Amino acid sequence: MTLPPSVSPALAATSATLVSSSPKLASGSYSARSQAIEPFHVMALLARANELQASGHDVIHLEIGEPDFVTAAPIIQAGQAALAAGHTRYTAARGLPQLREAISGFYQQRYGVQIDPRRILITPGGSGALLLATSLLVDPGKHWLMADPGYPCNRHFLRLIEASAQLVPAGPEVRYQLTPELVSQCWQADTVGALIASPANPTGTLLKREELAALSAAVRARSGHLVVDEIYHGLTYGVDAASVLEVDNEAFVLNSFSKYFGMTGWRLGWLLAPEAAVSELEKLAQNLYISAPSVAQYAALACFEPASIAIFEERRHAFARRRDFLLPALRELGFKITVEPEGAFYLYADISEFGGDAYAFCQHFLETEYVAFTPGLDFGKYQAQQHVRFAYTQDLPRLQQAVDRIARGLQTWQSRRVS
Repeated sequence: MTLPPSVSPALAATSATLVSSSPKLASGSYSARSQAIEPFHVMALLARANELQASGHDVIHLEIGEPDFVTAAPIIQAGQAALAAGHTRYTAARGLPQLREAISGFYQQRYGVQIDPRRILITPGGSGALLLATSLLVDPGKHWLMADPGYPCNRHFLRLIEASAQLVPAGPEVRYQLTPELVSQCWQADTVGALIASPANPTGTLLKREELAALSAAVRARSGHLVVDEIYHGLTYGVDAASVLEVDNEAFVLNSFSKYFGMTGWRLGWLLAPEAAVSELEKLAQNLYISAPSVAQYAALACFEPASIAIFEERRHAFARRRDFLLPALRELGFKITVEPEGAFYLYADISEFGGDAYAFCQHFLETEYVAFTPGLDFGKYQAQQHVRFAYTQDLPRLQQAVDRIARGLQTWQSRRVS
């Protein structure tokens, strides 16, 4: 394989710069790790969007990665039944046995892999799963390889435990994903593993089964751990996402009930780990959060019922229609989206055709056209100033309104730049 321009020797050397260099303490009483963790830039835009909305403006929200669908009725009913039955006490740290069994059955049905339920730990959201994995696998001063762009909390969690993320520039030439060549080129003496995501946020790209196998082999050859974010599994379009467990039974898998299952506010996820790691992870869970929310766990049992799956699949088709509308519409306006996303609900667009920086670009459309989307600054360093992310988490009529407003806003943006 010929390496793309984004992985030239000079750029690979640049990628060795760790995200968590020693920051200076801004306030004498606050920790260095707290000062090093960056806020979500989009949250300032969201706050402003909410102000504009409160003052009477019709804001179209394409910035937040949360499905617009409410939690499916069978799940709500199961949660209400759990409350009525008094299921409000702590569960075991690993989670409800019946929920872990249901997840195991889901893997058998969807991926054809047999997973012992004992290997599954139920966590407070996908973030809880990430917290367990980073705490178990990464010592202070060590780091994981991650594609840049990528989900920001991944690198911030590492900084929290005094470790670090090595962001590897990954452009459209490699579909914004790590490759075995990148792993080989960028692995260092203090690298202990790699974190990959398929489908990925913010790009929506997938890794095929053979690509997962090759990445696993590259990491294993260096005695590292492979951690795979599969949180957007189920939300794919025209293709099924392969699980890393189909090719690597020793990988760590992060997943969540937030996206495909539509349970964002319930704060429920899971970590699937090698059997040898479970006792250590259980110990960490006992100390870090005791257990995931009990009512959410009982409600999630309804996720695997045929009636619920039918609802999720209907919503997946709705997301596909949204992608198929918004992708060509943005391209026609001049946004560069060279890699068609196959999963999640995001479009990662190059705005270099329009000049300027991503944050100012987003501010312009929020203040003038009341359309909110996310600057690339939230997702890393590599070409971040020339990218924005659109979340197609609004229905088709709203997306059409958004496109009309963006088209109008581009004219005022361009005229402002000329003047």
